[in-house]
Amino acid sequence: MAFAAGGVFGLGLLISGMTDTREVQGWLDVFGDWDPTLAFVMGGAIIPMAIAWQLTRGRTPVVGGSFPAPPEPRLGRNLVVGSVMFGMGWGLSGLCPGPAVASLSFGGVEGLVFLGAMVAGMIAAPPVKARLDTAAVAS
Repeated sequence: MAFAAGGVFGLGLLISGMTDTREVQGWLDVFGDWDPTLAFVMGGAIIPMAIAWQLTRGRTPVVGGSFPAPPEPRLGRNLVVGSVMFGMGWGLSGLCPGPAVASLSFGGVEGLVFLGAMVAGMIAAPPVKARLDTAAVAS
C-alpha cells in the first residue's frame, strides 16, 4: 500500500510540475516573474487533507494500525525553527523532500547532492532538537 501511495504521490508531482525547480522558485519570486501554479497544487493537497482529517475521526484504517493524530494547532519553537529551515532549503534548491526523491529518476548530480544534504539534516535534527530542548529547560 505504501509503495502504491508513493507512486501516486510521485506521479502527481510529475504531472503538476513540482519536480521542476523553476516552478517552485517562480512561486517564491514574488517581486519578479511570479508563478502562482504552486498555490493550486497546495490547494489541491490541503483541501482533501482537511476533509480526510474530518472523515477519519473515530475510525480505524483498513490497512495499518491507526490514523496519525491531528497536528498540534499551537505555534511553538519547534514548528517555527523547522519551518524556517525547510523554507531556506526549499528556496535555495527549489525542491522539497517529495519532489527531491521523485527527481532522482531524472539522474544528475544535483538531486543526489540535495538528497545527501536532506538525509544529513534528518540525522542531525534529533540531537540538535534535544540540545535546544535541554537549553530551553535550563534557562
